[in-house]
Amino acid sequence: MNILVLNAGSSSLKYQVIEMPNEKVKCIGLLERIGMDTAVFTHEKDGESYTENLPILNHEVGLQKIAATLLKDTIGVIKKVDEIKAVGHRVVHGGSKFSKTVLINEEVKDSIRALFDLAPLHNPANLTGVEIAETIFTSAKQIAIFDTAFHQTIPKEAYQYAIKNSFLEEYKIRAYGFHGTSHKYVSEKAIEYLGEKSSKKIITIHLGNGCSMSAIKDGKSIENSMGFAPMNGLIMGTRSGDIDPSVIFFLMEKLNKSAEEVHNLLQKESGMQGLTGYSDLREISEKAESGNEACANALNLAGYRIRKFIGTYAAVLNGLDAIIFTAGIGENSALMRKLACQNLDFLGIKLDSEKNTLRSKGTREIQSFTSKVKILVIPTNEEIEIARQSYKLLNLEIN
Repeated sequence: MNILVLNAGSSSLKYQVIEMPNEKVKCIGLLERIGMDTAVFTHEKDGESYTENLPILNHEVGLQKIAATLLKDTIGVIKKVDEIKAVGHRVVHGGSKFSKTVLINEEVKDSIRALFDLAPLHNPANLTGVEIAETIFTSAKQIAIFDTAFHQTIPKEAYQYAIKNSFLEEYKIRAYGFHGTSHKYVSEKAIEYLGEKSSKKIITIHLGNGCSMSAIKDGKSIENSMGFAPMNGLIMGTRSGDIDPSVIFFLMEKLNKSAEEVHNLLQKESGMQGLTGYSDLREISEKAESGNEACANALNLAGYRIRKFIGTYAAVLNGLDAIIFTAGIGENSALMRKLACQNLDFLGIKLDSEKNTLRSKGTREIQSFTSKVKILVIPTNEEIEIARQSYKLLNLEIN
């Protein structure tokens, strides 16, 4: 069975065709800069990469381009569109309504639409991907996999805010947690690698342009650093992470900015971008090594924030068996892992400097031999997790 995994961003479409149940990745692709004349389309099959620059005015044109590529004789992977039996869509915010993967219908789409305000950078694009896929892959089941679903096991004392109870009851204002697909995938990999007895209390650290951490006990999420929307917690590429709410009102008053302008400032002009003028960690690291004080300071701030959450989550878990680094930065930045693990000897966390600099495609341990806590680097694979959940749901529907 061929499943198309689709991750629709505000200006991008990321996709894979995965043959289930053997989890064979038949092709990988990415379409960036949607809405521009200089869009970049990359498609990879059997290790061969094809790249094209072309104008892509909107997501509909982009998905039509992807579908046409999947059908090509040379680089395609299907002969007709109905060979795609399901399209698994990453949807960032599912609110409190969705605790599992679901078939998409009009009610589900309305629910995704109702959550636009909570994930303005993600949910509108996610829904656009769904609606366009419905017109192209007409015989395929459309399936939603929510980033928030894995975190529905977070207990009330962790998700409720200290505001009027009616705000929770009427408006569902609470902490939801995000990057659930990634946290679920790597936590299950860690449990499989370490064994259940040695992985009862783990912290997963997802570091990319968006960053979050989860405390996972007995395989279930009990805390996540993101909350009501995917904006708080760790310092991110362009998002501020945790900030005193008083700062928001101060900025509105002193700078005469509207709520929307401050929201945009904290979402798109803060984080590493706001601190350094750059959002790419590789560039920031290079600048820091060259003596750029702002970049060096930003890295220290980001590392400190991660360490603070490690300490918090060790308390929440009442102990710690392992911490896991994942996603683009977590998997590839030895510097950020070093900054995240320093000065945590009292928790039994000790990094091996040499192991930390090694690279591999699989799970690897990077702790020293005296470390009481395992430190793992596990490559995430949200696409495989989405395909697994889609396939499982389809089997349930059939049976």
